Amino acid sequence: MAHTVLLNSTAGQRTPRHELKVIMLIRSGKDRTNKSHTACAAMTLVEVLISIIVMVTIMGGIIMGYVQANRMAEFSSMSLAAQSTAMQGVEQAIAARWDGQSLSTNTGPGTDDELGCTNNWIPTGSTNVLDIPVSGAEVPVTNYVTITQISTTPKLRQIRSDAVWTFPYTKMIYTNTVITLRAPDQ
Repeated sequence: MAHTVLLNSTAGQRTPRHELKVIMLIRSGKDRTNKSHTACAAMTLVEVLISIIVMVTIMGGIIMGYVQANRMAEFSSMSLAAQSTAMQGVEQAIAARWDGQSLSTNTGPGTDDELGCTNNWIPTGSTNVLDIPVSGAEVPVTNYVTITQISTTPKLRQIRSDAVWTFPYTKMIYTNTVITLRAPDQ
């Protein structure tokens, strides 16, 4: 509750008590609540800008997470296809004829030892495209098969197949390797 005392403007002094005019201003709590509620309900420009910055940062993180997950899935599919290519090289070498009982020293196709020991032996058609289920994506892969004599008694050879490929996004070269041992056909 507020009281107002009027001053006599001509004399500059207080008016006599009987002429004192007291005006009581009654402010209801309702008016005060409405004004403060209205003032608190609005948002400043700074608050709006900060909320937009926070929203953009969160959305950017979500989008970058999706892009990274997609890139990792593509890398996994290409690596699996390269591993399959390396395994094909090993399977070709395992399918070659190698008769350990033969006394012939000739090696190569049509002989008793089609496997042969060589370094960096590349089978026919070894430069291919990775077999990935993406249309338009042609990632070249080169398969190097190396056959090394491990021991002569017992006869044992190591077959190593390396599939070399490049990841298109980073341009980094990767190698998938399969190694196995093989004895002659009996």
